[in-house]
Amino acid sequence: MITNRRYELNRSDITGAAELLERIETAFDEPALRWYVSEADQDRVVVESTEYGGELPRTAPGRNPARSGKDVVVSLVPTGIGCSIGGYAGDAAPATALLAEVADLVVTNPNAVNASNFIRIDERVLYTEGSCIDAFSRGETNLHRARGNRVGLIIEKSDAASVEHILNVTNAVRAVHGVDVVDYVVTEEPIGSRCVRNASGAYVGSVDSPDVLLKASRQLIERGANAIAVTTNVQDLVTDDYSAHFSGNEANPVGGVEAIISHLIVKVLGVPAAHAPMINFKDLALDQAVVDARSAGEIVSTSGLACILIGLAGAPQMRSDIGGARLSDELTMDDVVAVVAPAGALGGVPVLEALSRRIPVIAVRGNDTILDVTADRLGLPGVVEVSTYPEAAGVIAALRAGISLDSLVRPMRTLGRSE
Repeated sequence: MITNRRYELNRSDITGAAELLERIETAFDEPALRWYVSEADQDRVVVESTEYGGELPRTAPGRNPARSGKDVVVSLVPTGIGCSIGGYAGDAAPATALLAEVADLVVTNPNAVNASNFIRIDERVLYTEGSCIDAFSRGETNLHRARGNRVGLIIEKSDAASVEHILNVTNAVRAVHGVDVVDYVVTEEPIGSRCVRNASGAYVGSVDSPDVLLKASRQLIERGANAIAVTTNVQDLVTDDYSAHFSGNEANPVGGVEAIISHLIVKVLGVPAAHAPMINFKDLALDQAVVDARSAGEIVSTSGLACILIGLAGAPQMRSDIGGARLSDELTMDDVVAVVAPAGALGGVPVLEALSRRIPVIAVRGNDTILDVTADRLGLPGVVEVSTYPEAAGVIAALRAGISLDSLVRPMRTLGRSE
């Protein structure tokens, strides 16, 4: 059973990021697959969560190897909250590529670069599922750079024409990109992925039959897969909302359920995972022939599958003993020089963990969301606010060079002088 819940916490006695994180993560009725702060003010913190009624493996701290020597940036682009940069179809790829130019490696969410038939990604960008980023931020797992993952594909029970199209997409990715798709499973029963909209307006999701999803994942792992791609027919999609999304005026209604599916697989089985709609909903109530540019990758693609197969081929692994993957650098939070996030969506694990570890957090005001969970509203000191991703790149360059940010702005504080 997967359930979406909402909690209100009294924040009068909460001081600092570490205490806020602890209070949130002890509030849930059942293990949380995904959560975020949806509202905050001086009196309360509102948390929206998606929880799983089954058992999740217990996590233990990852081992602590020597620093990798790589400067890593974690760039967060949460799905389902209407990010103006990254909330559509791969439209955060240019910003991600820019950050990769000023860092050795960028860890980012799949939806930052996913665009159905299109994806912009290179070896400096680590295609990392959201719950894996959370576990990495907590120090529960390290990230092992991988080349040539063995991808298993789950196809939800569907009509023959849809399954045949998915197989053609898969074979095209194998032939053109050389992705190793070891096998596929067409489920005997529907998985039942559904769009859900929370009170905040953010989109989350639910799954009718998580056991069907996990059974198919295990079958593919037994056949040699070490990464899982899932494609389903997403249900309960409100046509007007999706049409507004293509116009650039609405969060992506599908993003939330995609995150829940991948979070479940990653948390239970410990392998990289990603979800894509089997057939894109591009014919639903579109009132214009040319859609918002940020959605164009989706509108010209029949299925959402190709990009996740390509992305999963190089997704980082969570374990060093995983079979069938060539692993290189092992990364820990000690390698992270900064976490970058939309300025209005700072209420999540990576940001709060980074602040508690004194890792700089760069909040980008220009990446608007439907939320207003800012550093001021959360009472989080020390967040570096910038207007744009180019400005964020400049901050990262300064951090890597050991240049104090105070020395780059005016007026500059003078030590020993009264103001």
